[in-house]
Amino acid sequence: MSRPLAIFGGTFDPIHLGHLSVAWEASELLDAEVRLMPASVPPHRSSPLANAQQRVAMLKAALQKQSRLTLDTRELERSGPSYTIDTLTELRKEQGDRPLVLLLGVDAFAGLPSWHRWRQLFDVTHIGVLSRPGVQVTLPDTLLAEIATRRTDDPSTLHATPAGKVTELSVTPLEISATRIRELLAEGRDPRYLLPCGLFDDPSILAPYRNR
Repeated sequence: MSRPLAIFGGTFDPIHLGHLSVAWEASELLDAEVRLMPASVPPHRSSPLANAQQRVAMLKAALQKQSRLTLDTRELERSGPSYTIDTLTELRKEQGDRPLVLLLGVDAFAGLPSWHRWRQLFDVTHIGVLSRPGVQVTLPDTLLAEIATRRTDDPSTLHATPAGKVTELSVTPLEISATRIRELLAEGRDPRYLLPCGLFDDPSILAPYRNR
């Protein structure tokens, strides 16, 4: 099997160091390429403040000068809600038998049974659960039953099959809030060490949050 392709989705409104830190660590733990995939119309939350083009500009600025993390804009190019199963099914057709890994925070993973066609995800992808030290989340019984035979403690085993496994990835949490960053920018303040430095190179990149 080839090197896995991991998908890390979100609104990235804006992209901040907390996002980049966990994506980077997951890439190292899995020995995987990680694609950051901004959502167009997230089904489980309100629409982003910045539009698609503005968020892509932020992501491109944040991801420059490295090659471990890349950008995939396919969900922004589709109309309607960004359902993860549709994205992963499309990627599976493109990637053949290459292992795919959907990266989810532990809270999002606990809510998986509320997702559109959630059980079908295991047919097309592995799931890497980004855990935080000292944080315990109760998983619903329906999810526990589904993953009972899928769990593995060794992320390297995900290289051997295209999909179907669940592994926990212990990452270093950076408790950074996108909501707080938007508030600081709206107040005219400078969240210099919460955002990647590339976002400060062009004053127009953060304009969606300053001009409110």
